Amino acid sequence: MEAFFTNGGYPMMHFGLIGHPLGHTLSPWIHRQLFALGRRDASYEAMDIAPEHLSSRMPELLGLDGFNVTIPHKQAVIPLLSGLSQRAALYGAVNTVSGGIGYNTDCLGFLQALQGGGIALSGKAAVLGAGGASRVFAMEAALAGCDVTIAGRLSSLPKARALAEEVAEKVPGAQVSFCDLEELRGPFDVLINGTPAGMFPNTDACPVSYAVIGGCAAVFDAVYNPTDTVLLQKAKASGAKAVGGMPMLVWQAAKAQEIWFHTAFDAKEVDALIPEATAELGRGFGR
Repeated sequence: MEAFFTNGGYPMMHFGLIGHPLGHTLSPWIHRQLFALGRRDASYEAMDIAPEHLSSRMPELLGLDGFNVTIPHKQAVIPLLSGLSQRAALYGAVNTVSGGIGYNTDCLGFLQALQGGGIALSGKAAVLGAGGASRVFAMEAALAGCDVTIAGRLSSLPKARALAEEVAEKVPGAQVSFCDLEELRGPFDVLINGTPAGMFPNTDACPVSYAVIGGCAAVFDAVYNPTDTVLLQKAKASGAKAVGGMPMLVWQAAKAQEIWFHTAFDAKEVDALIPEATAELGRGFGR
């Protein structure tokens, strides 16, 4: 790759995000703010890569200084890498690559978001969905000692069952079950949505019934666009603690850069980016 030098004489570093379809994504904006915080001369490009082209594009991607991975490549990229971190191997999902090694910072962003919202990962936990994000949520809930129920739509029930079996295998002593989303019954100490239900432009959707929401002490919704989903609105109306996906999005990006640059951010500076990211979302994402 051709090297571009900044005024300081150091080569500019190049990073990116792969997924399909990408459409609008807030990730480049977030990473630019983080580059500024860390005083880094770096670029970040969103690259829409169809699944059938992933393998042929890997030499190009591995020529970058690092890249992020989103749907639908979080699992498909694994055989194309030279190794995995312990967390990425546990989840079977990668969202950050550095030096040909796959990492998962979604988990760190998730845990940071819960902590910031005063939500304890304990007791009975319901995880909605069985995709890449839900794999992380289910594993983390089991590791925290929760009694975990993984709920999926009827069409994806085999995936929910397979995930439940995998969690039980990888986390000794885990209490984990699965069910059809329509048959989910509480109460739950925490409900975690890893599905895209309620995401822009389908903002009227809600992944579970209001009766289920009413039986939850806390709700985390990984959807960040909009920042206040129907799920979160109903949770707050019922008196539950409610946290959306923006803190997780910002923190997983920060943790990715900590891997790329072998450094650590000031937590207060990263937290200050969360409302800024929410404002940026409002300015540029069709609302």
